[in-house]
Amino acid sequence: MRLEGKTAIITGAASGFGQGIAQRFAIEGANTVIADLNLDRASAVADTISKSGGAAIAVECDVTSNASVKAMVARTLEEFGTLDCLVNNAGIPQVNQPMLDVDEETFDKIFSTNVKSIYLTAIHAIPAMPESGGTIINTASTAALRPRPGLTWYNSSKGAVTTLTKSMAVELAPKNIRVNALCPVAGNTPMLGAFMGGEVTPDMEAQFRATIPLGRLSTPQDMATAALFFASDEASFLTGVCLEVDGGRCI
Repeated sequence: MRLEGKTAIITGAASGFGQGIAQRFAIEGANTVIADLNLDRASAVADTISKSGGAAIAVECDVTSNASVKAMVARTLEEFGTLDCLVNNAGIPQVNQPMLDVDEETFDKIFSTNVKSIYLTAIHAIPAMPESGGTIINTASTAALRPRPGLTWYNSSKGAVTTLTKSMAVELAPKNIRVNALCPVAGNTPMLGAFMGGEVTPDMEAQFRATIPLGRLSTPQDMATAALFFASDEASFLTGVCLEVDGGRCI
């Protein structure tokens, strides 16, 4: 198993990409911390993993709160004694609309969740990683690499994630902490409707799929496979990489 004996925190792990990553990590032997605002759903994911023979705990966490992130890391160390991998997956979308129609409260929420969260997890998670090193995986987006109208503030928040990933990678390299990012195209997750400006109709989904050369949306399994590679020793010489998991969308 590629992550045997390692402990990973996955934020936003109660559904979507985060859930897929957590389940795959557990299959590969990792102790998984299912961190999410929705404790009931996080607990359901952790229970499923545990019943399948994996090791998992659910932790309620608001990634925009310093105290909440600190408590999440402390709970991880209390339960498993170490922290080897952090997956900054929690994020929120922006409803597709003209940039000037987005109110200040929404702007602040987007940047607190998608950007400030990485600052907070860095403060508390990096000192908890062993001297031998660790891995950090940030969930960015194709929106950072191929920004389109209607999602300007979301695009820029994910652009910050890719820049953070590269800068963190260089600064943390002496500690042997690798930092990489995943840039997924949209998938059938709870965020899809917001990206498309409302309820997703079959016609809308078909139009979007037509912009992806491989002809489909991303899946949690796609993200989980890529995250597993970054977290494993097979990627020991990769840091600062922002990997497009997009079926060719960014070409």
